[in-house]
This record gives sequence, C-alpha cells and structure tokens, in this order.
Amino acid sequence: MTWAEVLADASLQDLPYKIELNEWGEIVMSPASNWHGSYQNRIARQIDKYLNSGDVILECSIDTPKGVKVPDVAWCSNEFLAKYGYETPYPSAPEICIEVMSPSNSRKQMRDKMKLYFAKGAHECWLVWQSGDVEIFNVSGQIEHSAFGVVLTL
Repeated sequence: MTWAEVLADASLQDLPYKIELNEWGEIVMSPASNWHGSYQNRIARQIDKYLNSGDVILECSIDTPKGVKVPDVAWCSNEFLAKYGYETPYPSAPEICIEVMSPSNSRKQMRDKMKLYFAKGAHECWLVWQSGDVEIFNVSGQIEHSAFGVVLTL
C-alpha cells in the first residue's frame, strides 16, 4: 500500500489511531490517548512562541526507507516549506521531529525512528515523556539544549 492509497481510503479516515506504513507497505497503527493529543497541542503552541516563522505540523508524514513515518509534532522552516510546500508525504524530514512517548512505545522503536528522520535530513529529534521530561538529539547524539532555542515546559 502507498501513502496516497492510505489517504484515499475512506475506511481509514478519522480513526482514533496514528497510522504509519512499514517498509513492506503494511499499515501500522498506534492508539492515541487524550493525554497524548493534549501534549501534542501544548508542544505545538510552545514552539510557535519560540519560532515565529515556519510552521508546526501535527502528524507530519515523512517518506523514509522503512515506509512513511509520522512524528507527533514537526517544525518546518520557511525554507523547507518553500521547497516542499505541504507535499504529502514529505520526501525529506522537517528540521525538528518530535515524538510523544506512549506506553506502547519502546526507546528502541523511537531511536530507530529518529535514525530514519536524521537520514532524511532532520536537524533535531525530541522525545517527550509523560513526566514532562524532554530529551533532545541531533545526528551526533543527545544534546543539552535545542540549537533552535526552544525550551519546552510541560
């Protein structure tokens, strides 16, 4: 299955799940909780305060070598948007890709997704935990602070 087919399939619209494709074109779904959605919203609002250019996208689709992956929150610079607009899925990763950790996520799963985002051009990947802790990574590993100057308080 391709991402275009997923988007065109009426039976897959308005599901209470996050949908991704694996490297074999199979749909992978993760249930989302209200807490998870609230964190996505809070993160997006805070990024908007720090980065008043570009755009914050919730559930941003990115074509990777292992299928279409969907970070919970992504920030795209004006330069990124000038190049790709709102192409779906993006052929490259936005500058910041953020995953809100759910009980169903493992650290290994998230590390694997971050590797895919970095391979597609992400500058930073963040893991946000239910406790409010935020771990920030660049392609070299974990870093203390975002190079973009964003500080989340959850």
